[in-house]
Amino acid sequence: MKLGTRGSQLARWQAEWVQNQLAAQGVRAEIVVIKTRGDAEVDRPLHELEGKGFFTKEIEDALLDGRIDVAVHSLKDLPTALPPGLALGAIPARHDPREALVNGRSLSELPAGTRVGTSSLRRIAQVRFLRPDLEVVPLRGNVPTRVRKVESHEGLDAALLAIAGLERLGLGAKGSIVDPLDIMPAPGQGALGVEIRADDQATRKALEPLHDRTSAWAVAAERALLAALGGGCQAPVAAWVGMRDAGSGMRLYGRVTETEGAVQLTASAEIDAKRPEAAGDAVARLLESEGAASLLAR
Repeated sequence: MKLGTRGSQLARWQAEWVQNQLAAQGVRAEIVVIKTRGDAEVDRPLHELEGKGFFTKEIEDALLDGRIDVAVHSLKDLPTALPPGLALGAIPARHDPREALVNGRSLSELPAGTRVGTSSLRRIAQVRFLRPDLEVVPLRGNVPTRVRKVESHEGLDAALLAIAGLERLGLGAKGSIVDPLDIMPAPGQGALGVEIRADDQATRKALEPLHDRTSAWAVAAERALLAALGGGCQAPVAAWVGMRDAGSGMRLYGRVTETEGAVQLTASAEIDAKRPEAAGDAVARLLESEGAASLLAR
């Protein structure tokens, strides 16, 4: 079996994890590294690029034409509408989806004027809303490179990254967890999306032991929200599944933030255990009733 992946250290870690899980089931797999547009155009923020699927399209093309059998993605990078002929074969157990602040204990404690690095429009907008006195500076590159730039103060003092990526690469101690209702994660953050050809039943069966129903349930709600709002992977749309009050059920929280941080809309709905996508639709309707469409159009 051939597993397609990007070439970053984190992407390779993810593909190797899938490879090892398959090996435990007696399935041999070879990793094939594929360069994507997002990897090639590292000098521009992703939200300035036209189109969608900056980290997935070339890998999906290889899957469709048979050069690989499985595509291993960070699920947050995978558009909600897959190309015809492709399907998700498994969503493994999700890592912590929350954000982490590198080089700081909390956003609230950062001094005014602190330079915070990120190139995610979702993070940029939320930081500007929460702390308009901070300076947001562009930060691209793989996870170790971003950590190194923070530690060497190369034009920035702190940075926001997903804790999942840090911990997978043994860098978890570099980040402090951020409350998900302060900076809400991307839909699907912390989860892997293992993509296959829709008619490849043998590969689908081989991947069954990797699938985690609880994680799939949660990300289904989050991705349904993103799809209902019509936002792409780089849109300032955030989502988080969690429980804020003791005794309450699991809720989907959704958020849309105006790019400059002037307006932020947050809504939530309880998730039906049998129909998680319904919560995504419900939260999208709540956000749209408050003007989310006009914010996204900007």
